[in-house]
Formats: sequence, structure tokens, C-alpha cells
Amino acid sequence: MEKIIDESKQGEHIVLAENPKNTRKLYIESYGCQMNFADSEVVASILAKEGFNTTNRLEEADLVLVNTCSIRDKAEQTVRKRLEKYNAVKRHNPKMKVGVLGCMAERLKSKFLEEEKIVDMVVGPDAYKDLPNLIQEIDDGRNAVNVVLSKEETYGDISPVRLNTNGINALVSITRGCDNMCTFCVVPFTRGRERSRDPQSILEEIQELSDKNFKEITLLGQNVDSYLWYGGGLKKDFDKASEMQKATAVDFAKLLDMVATKFPKLRLRFSTSNPQDMHESVFHVMAKHRNICKHIHLPVQSGSNRILKEMNRLHTREEYFALIDKIQEILPGCGVSQDLIAGFPTETEEDHQDTLSLMEYVKYDFGYMFTYSERPGTMAGRKMEDDVPEATKKRRLAEIIELQRKHSAFRTKSHLNTVQEVLIEGTSKKSDEHWMGRTSRNTVTVFPKENYKPGDFVNVKIYDCTSATLIGEAIGLSENN
Repeated sequence: MEKIIDESKQGEHIVLAENPKNTRKLYIESYGCQMNFADSEVVASILAKEGFNTTNRLEEADLVLVNTCSIRDKAEQTVRKRLEKYNAVKRHNPKMKVGVLGCMAERLKSKFLEEEKIVDMVVGPDAYKDLPNLIQEIDDGRNAVNVVLSKEETYGDISPVRLNTNGINALVSITRGCDNMCTFCVVPFTRGRERSRDPQSILEEIQELSDKNFKEITLLGQNVDSYLWYGGGLKKDFDKASEMQKATAVDFAKLLDMVATKFPKLRLRFSTSNPQDMHESVFHVMAKHRNICKHIHLPVQSGSNRILKEMNRLHTREEYFALIDKIQEILPGCGVSQDLIAGFPTETEEDHQDTLSLMEYVKYDFGYMFTYSERPGTMAGRKMEDDVPEATKKRRLAEIIELQRKHSAFRTKSHLNTVQEVLIEGTSKKSDEHWMGRTSRNTVTVFPKENYKPGDFVNVKIYDCTSATLIGEAIGLSENN
């Protein structure tokens, strides 16, 4: 649930420039969080070397891949409907092969392959380098599966193609897997134990993006604060490392400092953070560098200590408040956003009121809010009864959303009559005459186009706003260009 899911991007497919030597067609769709979209870029890079060009026409594809998400039941149901669509097309194009990638793969491999017979191939998130072998298997008429979770794989040696890119923003994965066994979450089971990429490979990937004139990079991981490189291996094995490895280890604060120092003109973001692993050293690095955006996504999930314990969140309400206070002390004006779950098993009205009071204390800029959805295989799914009535869940969620709207409006209004640096990302959805971009705090901003262009850093005087969007006029390019 902590992984940010942008509903506007669900089901996006990609088309890259054709390689005239490639003779086969690949259609790939992505669902879920940013990690899945980044993984699709890795897959497209691998298959481009295997003779595949991408297509946006499902009917002409030789290979159809759907990169899946298990975080919410809604995401799984959406993927199932898409698989039905693929198979309807497949009846008219028998040579088409269908594969499932990502987080649903491990959990539903036998169901998809043997019981329902709706796919030819199932590939887990650590097995993408095995795709050439798996494709050979299905070409030979056999079903293919590899869902083995790796202790080493980080794809640090794959230079991803950039899918659906605006040429301005890019995602760079720095960790894979997660060691936090939150009782509601499937990620540790679908993506395995936590391991980090070699910082040198991260710097090299960002250098490539900088050379291609990308302007904003998001460092990505299930839990970026847990980043720890000591020469390779799982984070949980760090205590067995040599003294030299420990002395030269790179944690997230050091990595962030390295990237910001080497690329002073690149705007940097990171996601997702976990309160139990967030350290104030990260805040000091953010304060030190102008190019690190002053926004932290800090999922809390509940404001109730009792529910946090049931969720196996290894932080308390009071510890979360202390983090928020430290952020505002070291980074005054930093934006904070949240993830919240309404109706977790055994949640009482008092627990719900604790969540609302926590929101009142923090006054988040924005958030991702859901009702609890039981996920098979999780500790909550195995050991806890989903006992909060659906109507109660929906009512509590509505109250959370309404309060967040109020706080979003409060935070947005605080920008009135200020000048904000905005990175232009593209044309506004509501007006062809306006650009759209985001501030350092991640607030969407629109302003008249004039003579500016996408990729420009522009100083914008804010004179109006809605609850979620700033409206202004450009007063000139910023010094970051």
C-alpha cells in the first residue's frame, strides 16, 4: 500500500523508435507503482536486443506483456480483465504469446498457467534477464515460468530505455525488495529481500540521463531510506560485513549527497520513504543542496498506535510526530505527503479519530488514501479477520479524504503572492495556452506559455490557486537553467 499508484498512468503502453533489424512486435502495458513502470523500461531494453520492436497495436503483437501489481484487489481485477482481452485477440492471432510480469507473477503462477490457461509465460520481478530463454521456451510450444526471487539482482548493469518519457523526468531504481514485514503488504513476498545497487552504477545511469538533457530524477525504491551499499549483498547481512566494508559503506544520505554534488543542475526527488528508517542525516543533506526538492513522501498508514502495532509498522504516532517536527526544524517549508489505510482489521472509531487528529497535526500537502483491501498471503490476510464493515470503511475514507482536501487547500494557499521555481513538464491538461509544471514541494502549477518551453526552470509569481493547483505568471527563467 505504500507504493505510490498514479491512477492516470495505469495501463499505459509504450512505443519506442523502431530498429529496422528487429522483426518481432512487442506490446507491453504497466500497472501499479513507479517501480513497475521503471521495470518495464528494463524489460523493453532486454527485448530490444532480442529482436523486438514495440507497437501500440495489440492486434499485430507477437508478444504481449502485462507488468502487474498486487497491492490492491482493484489492480488485480483490472489485470484479469486485460488478460481476457488479450486472449480474445489471441483467438484471431494464434501466433501471439501472452506473458505476465511482476508482482502478481509469483502468487498466481499456477492459477494463470495451469488452472485458467490464460498465459504462456510468467516472469517474476527478479527474472527479467532470463526473458530470452523463456521466450525460446514459448516459441517451442512450452509454457515458461521463472519467479525465483534473487538475493543479488538489482539490474544495475541494464541501461533502461525511457518509456512514455517527456524527456524531462526519469526514474532511477536504487534498491529492490523490502525487509519490512508490514502485515498488510505483499511486497516482501513478491519482490524479495532488500538489496541495493552499486552507487557507481547509479551515478553512471544518471550521467546518461543528464547527457540526454533530462532535468529531474526520482531515486526509486520500495524503501529508499534503507539504501545501503557495502560491496553487494542483502541489507540484513550487513552485520556480517568486514570492518573495511562497514567503514566504506554508502547509506541513503551519502548517496543523495553524492548525486546532488555531482549533478548540481539536476532536480532530485526520492520515493518511497519509511518512517522507521528515515534519519535526520537525510534532512541535513536536503538542506545543504538547492537541487534536492523540498518534499518528502512519508507514509504513516494510521494515526493509532494500536493499529500501527497490528500493522507491524515499527514506529509509533509519537515517533512520527518527532520526525515531522525535525523536518520542519531542518527544512522549514518542506512539503510532506502521506499514505493512509481506512478500516484495517479491528480498527475502532477511536482509532479512526486518532488518524484524523494526526492529519490535523501534520496538515499534509497531499496523500494517497485507500480502504483496507485484504491481500492473500500477507500476515493480515492469514491471521486477521477483515471485520470492519465495508460501509464503515467507506465512510471513514470519505472523512479522511475530506480532511485532506481541506489541508491541501491550506498548503496551496500558503504559496499565494510568492515566487516559485517551476520545472515545465508539458502543456496544461485544461488549456493549450498554459504550461504545467511542479514546484520543489511537488505542487502542480500552471501559467501562460509565452516564450518558454518544456524543460525550462521558470520563476513563477503565484496569484491564485485551486485546492491542489497553483496559478501564476512567469517572471523569468531561474538560475538553474
